[in-house]
Amino acid sequence: MSEPYRRPVSATDWWFVAHPRRIPPVIQTVVEGVGALDEEALRAAVEAAGVANPGSRLRREGQTWVDSGRAPRVRVAAAAGRPDTDLAALHDPLPDRDGGWCEVLWCPGDPAAVVFRASHAVMDGRGKAMWIDDVFRALRGEPLLGAAGTHTDTDVFDALGITNAESKPDTWYPSPLGRPGRGRPRTVWARRTVDGHHPGLVARVATALTAAYALPAARFAIAFDLRRHGPGARTTGNLLQTELFDVDAGEPWEALHERILAAMAEGREVTWRLDPNLLKMPVPALRGLIRFMEAGRKDRHASATVLSHLGRTDLAACSAPGFEARTTYLLPLLAAVSAPELNSVECGGRTELTLTWRDGPGNAERMAAALDAVVEALTPAAARRWPGNDTARPVADGTVVDRFRAVVARTPDAVALRGPAGELTFAELDARSDAVAARLHELGVGRGEVVGLLADRAPWAVAGLWGVLKAGAAYLPLDPGYPDARLAGLLSDAGAKVHLLSRADAGRALLGTAVILDDLPEPGAPPAAAAPGPDDPAYVIYTSGSTGRPKGVEVTHRALANYVDWAGREFEVDAETSFALFTSPAFDLPNTALYLSTLAGAPLVLVPGDASHLTLRHLLEESGANALKLTPSHLDLIGRLDVRPRGVRLLVCGGEPLRPAVARRALEQFGPQVRLFNHYGPTEATVGCVVNRVRPEHDAGPTVPIGRPAANCTVHLLDGERRPVPAGEPGEMYLGGAQLARGYRGRPDLTRERFTFLADGSRVYRTGDLARLLPSGEIEFLGRADDQVKVDGHRVEPAEVAAALEEHPQVRRAAVVARTSPAGAKVLCAFVVTAGTGPGELTAFVAERLPRHMVPATVTVVSELPRTANGKIDTGALPDPFLAGALHTAAGAALDPVQAAVARVWARTLGVGAGELTGTSDFHQLGGDSVLLLAMLAGVCADVVGPERERAFMARLGEIVRRPTLAGVADAARTTPEEDVA
Repeated sequence: MSEPYRRPVSATDWWFVAHPRRIPPVIQTVVEGVGALDEEALRAAVEAAGVANPGSRLRREGQTWVDSGRAPRVRVAAAAGRPDTDLAALHDPLPDRDGGWCEVLWCPGDPAAVVFRASHAVMDGRGKAMWIDDVFRALRGEPLLGAAGTHTDTDVFDALGITNAESKPDTWYPSPLGRPGRGRPRTVWARRTVDGHHPGLVARVATALTAAYALPAARFAIAFDLRRHGPGARTTGNLLQTELFDVDAGEPWEALHERILAAMAEGREVTWRLDPNLLKMPVPALRGLIRFMEAGRKDRHASATVLSHLGRTDLAACSAPGFEARTTYLLPLLAAVSAPELNSVECGGRTELTLTWRDGPGNAERMAAALDAVVEALTPAAARRWPGNDTARPVADGTVVDRFRAVVARTPDAVALRGPAGELTFAELDARSDAVAARLHELGVGRGEVVGLLADRAPWAVAGLWGVLKAGAAYLPLDPGYPDARLAGLLSDAGAKVHLLSRADAGRALLGTAVILDDLPEPGAPPAAAAPGPDDPAYVIYTSGSTGRPKGVEVTHRALANYVDWAGREFEVDAETSFALFTSPAFDLPNTALYLSTLAGAPLVLVPGDASHLTLRHLLEESGANALKLTPSHLDLIGRLDVRPRGVRLLVCGGEPLRPAVARRALEQFGPQVRLFNHYGPTEATVGCVVNRVRPEHDAGPTVPIGRPAANCTVHLLDGERRPVPAGEPGEMYLGGAQLARGYRGRPDLTRERFTFLADGSRVYRTGDLARLLPSGEIEFLGRADDQVKVDGHRVEPAEVAAALEEHPQVRRAAVVARTSPAGAKVLCAFVVTAGTGPGELTAFVAERLPRHMVPATVTVVSELPRTANGKIDTGALPDPFLAGALHTAAGAALDPVQAAVARVWARTLGVGAGELTGTSDFHQLGGDSVLLLAMLAGVCADVVGPERERAFMARLGEIVRRPTLAGVADAARTTPEEDVA
C-alpha cells in the first residue's frame, strides 16, 4: 500500500491559510459551454479526479497538508446567472464550513458553466488546470494523468539557491483603477475576449495598460510558473512567483518582451521568496497582521497590476458527453493588499482577458476602459470591424417546402420541369413528390432522417428531392457514376436506411431499402408527414476528407432558405428565368439551378447525360435555358467549342477560381445581354455566400475577385494566430452567418475542429482558403492554405486518394499531390511504392472505389517517397510525372492516318508537338484534365469523326475515359459506324 499523500505547508501557503474569511483568496476557473452535465456523473468524476489529484482534497494538520480522502463538494447554482457578472456563489469563502479547500460549482443555463474553485492556499492556477483536465477525463471515461507531486515553491527556491527574503518593495503605488469602497472588500471583474493568439501577450498587455493608466512609468508584477525548474513535477501546489518589471510610457512591447525572455533565459525571473519566517507565526497572529496591513495600506500596492498568463487550453479537453466547452477564463477573489490582477488564457483561437479589482465608485467604468485599451492594442477596431460584414437583412419565415407549396398554389399549371422526356407542371411535380413522401411515410422515414437519392437529371429525381423534403427528412444526393462500393459507404456513414433510385439502377449493390422512383403511383391525397423545421437538416452532401474518409456536411433548412431568398434577389431570378440542370447533383453547385427557378415559378430545364460538346451545344442552342450555374472549367470549355449561345442572360460561376481571360471571352461569346457573376462558397456555407458581378475592371488581377458577403453572411480574414489581418494582407477566410452548416454528420470532433467561434461569440467555419481585401472593398481569392485541390469544381483531399491506393495489397505507401500539367491544368498525380503492380492496375483499382474526379491523372511507381528533415513527404523531390513515359519519341510504330489526325488534335489541345506522340501516349500523363479531354474529343469529332458519326462516337465516352491513349481514341473514331447513329 502506498504512503498517504503529505506535503509541507510552504510560506506562500501559510500566508493564504491565515487570510480572514472576509478576504478569501480563491482561484476560480470557469469552463463555459453548451449542453448539460449529469450531477451524479459530475460528482463521480470529481471523486475519481480527487484520488488522482490529492491536492484537491486536502486538510491541514499543523504545517502539513494531508489527503483527507474526501472529494471536493459539488454544488449546483441555485439561480441561473453568468459567472462573470452576477453569480453570488462565486463570492463564497473557502475553506467552506466543512473545511473543504476546493469545490466545483455546476451552473446550468445558456451558456452553462462548470466553475472550479480552490483556495490559493492549496493550489495555483497552473496546478489547478491538471485537476480540471482529470475531472473531464473522468467524465469522458478516459485514463487520468494525475498530479500527486509534493513539490512546493520552497523546493524550487532551495534548489536555485534563492535566499533573498526581502519582500518589501521600495515604492508603494495607488491603484490606477480607483480606491476600494468602504466596508467589506468586494471583488469585481471585467472581461473581454479577443480574437487570436498574441505572441508576447504579457508584454503587449503591460505596455497597453501603461498607456491606458496615463502613467509616465508603471510597475507590473508578472507571474512565472516555477514548474519549469522542476521538469516532470506534476503537482497542484503553489508554484507561481511574481517578479517586478518597470515599463516606461511609449516603450515598445517588443523591448519589454525581450527583457522578460532574457530574465527567464538567465534564471532571473526568480530573485526573491516570501520570508520563510512567516511559518513561525501562529495563524491568529498572521491573520491579525493581514488585517492590519489591509486596513493600514488601503490603496498602496507593490505594482500597478499583477499580470498572469495561464497558457493555452484545448477546449476539447474541457468537454464531455453532453457538454461542449466554448471558452474558459479566470475569476479570482483578490488576496489581501493585492494589486489589480489581469489574467489571460488562450483557448479556441481566442484570448480571454479578465481584470479583477475591488468594487468602488467609478472602478467598474475604469476597469472596462482599461480592458478596452488592451483590446485595441491587441487588435485595432479597424481590423475587427469590416463594413462589408454589415449584411443583416430579414428572412421570410418557413422552409423551401413552404415556398414550393406557395408556388404550386399560385401557378399550378405553369411548367415546372422541361427536358427530353417532356414537361411537368407544378401541380404534376407536386403530386409526384407527394407520392415519394407518402412512400417514405409508409417506411417510417421522418424528420431528421437521411434518405439516399441516386438519380440523374430526370423528372423523378427532382420529384424525389422534393418528396424527401416534404417527408421532413434530408436527402443525400448520390451520383450514379460513382462505384457501388463508394455509394454503399456513403449510405452507411450517413445512416440512410432508405434510398431512392431509378429503374435503370435497381440492381446495384447498395445498402438499405430501395424505392424505385419510376414505379411510384401518384397519391390521392398529400401524405400525413411532419413538416421540417428551420433547424432540421435539408440535405447531406459528402466532401473529400483529409483523414482518408469522406465527411457529410449537414445543411439546415434555415441556411437553405436564406440562400435561396438572397440568391433570387441578387441574380434577379423571376418567372422568366429558366436555369439548366446539367451537372451532377452529388455536390451543391447545381442547387442554385435546382431551387431558384422552381421557387420563382419558372421552368427548370433538365439536361441529362455526361457533359460533352454535344450536351453543351444542345444546352446552349436548343434547350431554351437562359440561366446557367457552372464551373469556370465549364465556361472555359464552352469558349473552346464552336457553339453559339442563344438567349442566355445569366451566368453564375462557382467551384473554382475564375480567370479574367475566361470571363472576358464568355462575355463576348454570350453577348451584351448576359450578366456574369463570380460565386464563392464551400458546401459548409450552403452553396455560396460571397458574390461579385464581373466587370471590365476585374481584368487587372490573376483571378476575378469573389466579391462581398451575401445577406446575413460574414467573411473574416485571419492570420495563422487567428488575428484579423489588415486590408490588403493575406489571411485565411472564416465564414459566418445564417448559411453555416450544422456540422459534419456523426463527426463531432471534426465539427469542433472546423466550426469555431470568434471573440464576439459568432460561429464561423474555417475554410482553409486564403484571400485578401482589395482597395475596392472586394475580396480576392488567393489559393489554399493546405493540400486540398479542386477538380471539376469538386473538393479533393489528396490524402483520401492516397488512402484508397494504399488499400491495394501490393502498395506499401502512396502520396498524391496536385501538379500543373504541360497544358496548364491542375491535375492529381499519384506516386506509389509497390511490389510490382503497374500504374494501369492501380488506376483501375482506385476507379472501382472513388468517383471519377478523384482518380489520379497519373500514377508513377517510385522506389521510395523522399522525406524532408522533419519526416514529411518532400513533394518537391518527387519526379515529374509528365516525363515518365508519356512521350515515346524514340520507339513505337509509325502512326496510321487516323492516328496522325488524332495526334494533330492532341497537339493543338495540349500544346505538344504532334511528332512526339505515338499510339501509347496517354492523354492524362501529358497533362490533360477532364475539361481538356472534352475539348479534345470535340476536336476529334470535327476533324476525324464527322457530324454523321459524332453522337455514336461520344456514346463511347466511358470506353475512351478508361483507355485515354492516342491509339484508343483513334480506334474509337475508326470503328464507330455511321449506322449506329440513332
